[in-house]
Amino acid sequence: MPLDLQQFYKATNPSRTLDIRNPEDRQYYIDFATVRGGEIIRELKDNITFFSPDEPTCVLFTGHIGCGKSTELLRLKAELEDEGFHVVYFESSEDLEMADVDIGDVLLAIARRVSQSLDAIKIEEPKKLKELLQGAAKVLNADIQGIKFKPPGIGEVGVSTQGETFSLAFGIGEITAKVKSDGTLRERLNQYLGPQKNQLLEAINQELLIPAIASLKQQGKKGLAVVVDNLDRIDNRQKAWGRPQQEYLFVDQSEYLARLKCHLVYTMPLALKFSNDYGNLTQRFPEEPKVLPMVPVQLRDSSDCAPGIELLKQMVLTRAFPELDETQRLDAITQLFDNPTTLHRLCQVSGGHARDLLRLLNDWIKKERKIPLTRDTLEAVIRSRRNEMAMPISDDEWELLRQVRQRKKVSGDQGYQTLIRSRNVFEYRDPEGSWFDVNPILAEAPELQANG
Repeated sequence: MPLDLQQFYKATNPSRTLDIRNPEDRQYYIDFATVRGGEIIRELKDNITFFSPDEPTCVLFTGHIGCGKSTELLRLKAELEDEGFHVVYFESSEDLEMADVDIGDVLLAIARRVSQSLDAIKIEEPKKLKELLQGAAKVLNADIQGIKFKPPGIGEVGVSTQGETFSLAFGIGEITAKVKSDGTLRERLNQYLGPQKNQLLEAINQELLIPAIASLKQQGKKGLAVVVDNLDRIDNRQKAWGRPQQEYLFVDQSEYLARLKCHLVYTMPLALKFSNDYGNLTQRFPEEPKVLPMVPVQLRDSSDCAPGIELLKQMVLTRAFPELDETQRLDAITQLFDNPTTLHRLCQVSGGHARDLLRLLNDWIKKERKIPLTRDTLEAVIRSRRNEMAMPISDDEWELLRQVRQRKKVSGDQGYQTLIRSRNVFEYRDPEGSWFDVNPILAEAPELQANG
């Protein structure tokens, strides 16, 4: 049957996160574990289900933004649910103002999402939590009118008290929704919660998490896991007292992140791996952060990594031919591209970054508007992307890039943040450990050839 170009374009949307519980998404999912240097999701799952099913665990998960962390975390959610756990997954960017995050915001977001996700589980009145929330509402009442606790809706924790019920999720949501978009209110809330964060943590543990887990186990569940995605996207601007926000949250406030009485997975900014505080961070969490590296398209010696490129080809082809098996898809390459080497070029120049590959492909389809997609148009898309990436790079940064290309290493906090945040450098894993290389799109820039 002829390929539907509009459907193919839709399937290559770079902003789409695949959820393998969704049958349409599942047909597009490619497991890159064999080339990424380990079964990271299996390790995360086993840490919870096998080694510590009844004891709280906490692990940090990191990698380049856009490399597929959210898709892998949704896979983890599905596998934990298959093992009998109740899993709360949420994107923290929906609850938090990523430019200004405090530990109280994170704790409230987790409490809200947990209470929202539990199906009509009744727990005793959370007196301390209610008191803290009402205190917060009182502090903010000049700007927030009528904070009330309404009857719980479907899928929310209901708490009976003197004939009334109220929803924790609603009470927290009313407060956090108001302060997310107002820096003055946010500061006021954090000034109120800051001195009471121990009480807040204890109240969430004793009045929500522990009773909820007990109720879940009575229903035959094995426990509760919370996956906090997108926390790796918090800005690294300095707090008012000069501490960078990422170090403040993940190092200074680590005990509060780690002390919640359930299984926890947080995404962490990759830049923290190269912070001077990384040693402190690893001492404050039970284990070192798990890193999801790029899909390798080349080896340390700059030769092609055939297994990585072949899996990336399948990632592209399955979006055009989801009903075919792997061999049939390879046989259909020339229905989609003018030459098999054109698809190879796309995969190689992506650097193994899933979202960048889909972005190039998406732009290519839009520019070409017909199939087969041609090499000339791909090269035009690559040149446009290279120019876009090269414009903000300074002479000093070009020199850093030349050093990375030569040494396959990144050293220094500031150099890392400059190069990695803009996806100018990618991290890979092999049996020898981590190594780095310049984004292949930039590798062909004239500036990188100078003095090199």
